Amino acid sequence: MFHKAIILSLGIFVLTGCDAQKKAKATPKTSEMTTNTTPDQKNGIVYLNEGENKFLKEFQMNVTFKGISEDSRCPEGVNCIWAGAALAQVEVMGTSTRPMVLNLASMDYPNKNYRQSADFNGYTITLQEVNPYPKADGGTTALNGKYKIGISIKKTGKTSDSTTQ
Repeated sequence: MFHKAIILSLGIFVLTGCDAQKKAKATPKTSEMTTNTTPDQKNGIVYLNEGENKFLKEFQMNVTFKGISEDSRCPEGVNCIWAGAALAQVEVMGTSTRPMVLNLASMDYPNKNYRQSADFNGYTITLQEVNPYPKADGGTTALNGKYKIGISIKKTGKTSDSTTQ
């Protein structure tokens, strides 16, 4: 009888320890997905850190900044022949559509098939900002994981200055 009581109390102790670990692991995940559902009100730009995911209720769209696949922008303090471009990978998914990865560039450059805007689900998504800018001493490798982008989303029917694909 004494052995059964010890085994039962150890079992309860183990189960409560497992429940505490599940709660500790669940809290960091909730901070990764932001539920901020409205864009920055002063200029209509939605900002995303690298790896960040936001659901935008206004557009019924989930947006994830996957990362920068290319950053050939001229570093600060260096004279370059070409200004260069940053190419951001942004995954978008509507409430009734499959996910789609858009390659958005910091500037239009048709010779390399770089587009600053792309159409998705009746909206034009435009890359407005890519930060931080590369430095001469660290280059772009020092920026991996530290990028932040700003995108604007507009109904496709509206006139816009940017080129769409």
